[in-house]
Amino acid sequence: MPSHRYRDVYQRVSVPLTDRHWPSNRLTAAPLWVPVDLRDGNQALAEPMDPARKRRFFELLITMGYKEIEVGYPSASRTDFEFVRLLADQAVAPADVTIVVFTPARRDLIERTMESIRGIPNQVVVHMYTATAPTWRDVVLGSSRTELADRIVAGGRDILELADAMPNVRFQFSPEVFMLTEPDFALEVCDRMTTLWDAGPQRPVTVNLPATVEVATPNVYADQIEYMHRNLARRDGVILSVHPHNDRGTGVACAELAVLAGAQRVEGCVFGNGERTGNVDLATLALNLHAQGVDPMIDFSDIDAIRRTVEYCTRIPVHERHPYAGDLVYTAFSGTHQDAIRKGFAAHRERAARLGRSERDIAWEVPYLPIDPADVGRSYDAVIRVNSQSGKGGIAYLLHTEFGLEPPRRLQIDFARHVQRHSDDSGAEVSAQQLWELFTRVYVEVSPPGPDAEVLSESRQHIDRGTESVTVTYREYRTAAGVRWVVRMAPAREAAVSGSGITG
Repeated sequence: MPSHRYRDVYQRVSVPLTDRHWPSNRLTAAPLWVPVDLRDGNQALAEPMDPARKRRFFELLITMGYKEIEVGYPSASRTDFEFVRLLADQAVAPADVTIVVFTPARRDLIERTMESIRGIPNQVVVHMYTATAPTWRDVVLGSSRTELADRIVAGGRDILELADAMPNVRFQFSPEVFMLTEPDFALEVCDRMTTLWDAGPQRPVTVNLPATVEVATPNVYADQIEYMHRNLARRDGVILSVHPHNDRGTGVACAELAVLAGAQRVEGCVFGNGERTGNVDLATLALNLHAQGVDPMIDFSDIDAIRRTVEYCTRIPVHERHPYAGDLVYTAFSGTHQDAIRKGFAAHRERAARLGRSERDIAWEVPYLPIDPADVGRSYDAVIRVNSQSGKGGIAYLLHTEFGLEPPRRLQIDFARHVQRHSDDSGAEVSAQQLWELFTRVYVEVSPPGPDAEVLSESRQHIDRGTESVTVTYREYRTAAGVRWVVRMAPAREAAVSGSGITG
């Protein structure tokens, strides 16, 4: 491959930070999450959302607890403009939710943007962006550093002028392609904007630093964020924000390290939709915090309902291996994993009983499951599934949870061989119902003891509705190897059988 055509990030931009502090910091609180699904995510869709889908997605974000939402690019399309007007005319957003609209630094487009938000009762952030990296300056904009900085300030001045009669409006600036912009130039432009907009604690300005195209390892982005965090003027009047993309597959790591480096706000999409490989995944970020004991401040307690809505609105399915949300992320097929999970569940139940507390209240310490699936509304039904890779532990778990059977270890080993043979022959997963049918075929639907069998004891106990518990113990001599087993069946099957066969 022609790798010689590319340069590493250190040859493209300097990172003037040698005494970094972020590696020693810890994530102890959630940042302000700002979903951009309705703008950045929407513009990446082959079929952008219609007004009904945008409304449904917006209502989902409100229900989940987001307090600042980027709702569109009103100067770019009539649909976006009309959706913002809907928020103004129908007061759809709760009073504590801030509305964000997106605009380039062009007077005519800024005017259209300001027209869209007129009359919105909520706090509104007007988000202006301009690409600042050398390649974009040279190839796209044809501007020098000085010319581009002046153009950005002119756009900021237009926004300030048009927002003069709107006391509910605050401002945001993004030096697009920040991670490839010279640090001193990014700092200069951001400081000029916060000065122009008079950033202060009572009316802070959001400075958003996008990894518009991910080009380096996450530690480089963290260094860049910390440099800005430590050197920005009017820092107490700045909300430092990040907007990572996922071109290298490390958007989540970039966001987490950026927060360690001083970022207070993170823009992304709920399940990582967005241009090319997507924006940073807000669900993964939030639930990563949850898994570390930090309240993410967003409600993912019914993740399947959230997923259904997002899939409907975007027309993009969530992958079955998507962290926290995929169909298979709480499922084990491997025998060793299944055995550890089964034992972990048992230990968890025993510890809760010993402490006299609810299983949902005590610390979660189950192998291979970083969070309790119930935290996001999942049941335990699909935690263990059986195929040719599975072992006796997983099989025993399903027999117990689905049918109330508690086979002893020797029976588990014997039955696992039958399941393995069945799965190898079919090449398919074995469902719980198929497992039960195989079990009854092997151990229950068998011929009665032969004439040489010696019945040692027999007892019957009435259960209810014509069901009896039958216990038979017998000894029989056969040429084939015998198996000793004990099976206890819970009320779900309302029966119990006990038997032993011993070879002579």
